[in-house]
Amino acid sequence: MEDNPFLQSYEPEKEFPTEERCHILELLNNHSDKPFSIARARVEPQVTTAWHYLRDTIEHYYILKGKGLMEIGNKETFAVFPGDVVTIPAYEPQRITNVDFKEDLLFLAICSPAFTDGNYEACE
Repeated sequence: MEDNPFLQSYEPEKEFPTEERCHILELLNNHSDKPFSIARARVEPQVTTAWHYLRDTIEHYYILKGKGLMEIGNKETFAVFPGDVVTIPAYEPQRITNVDFKEDLLFLAICSPAFTDGNYEACE
């Protein structure tokens, strides 16, 4: 089978755990397309991700599955459900909790510009 330059195939075996207490699967993040990146994040039941922020990067969470509680900076915590989109400004501390007891929380993390390890900052 020939490589298709227009297709990025879904490869779930490339998911990896992070120190942030979630699992990431990079869907689109390459050097030829720097304006944004897309990753699928998976948070296990009853887990809260680590407080963190992104430097010079706006992040959008598109909730695919599950129920969560979103915290951004010192703003009021709010519930998120499938179909919701959360916008997280650059430099704003954030974390999300999977409130379900059985199902994973799944969401797309869309970063603009594209995510790099260098723009991630742990707050814990």
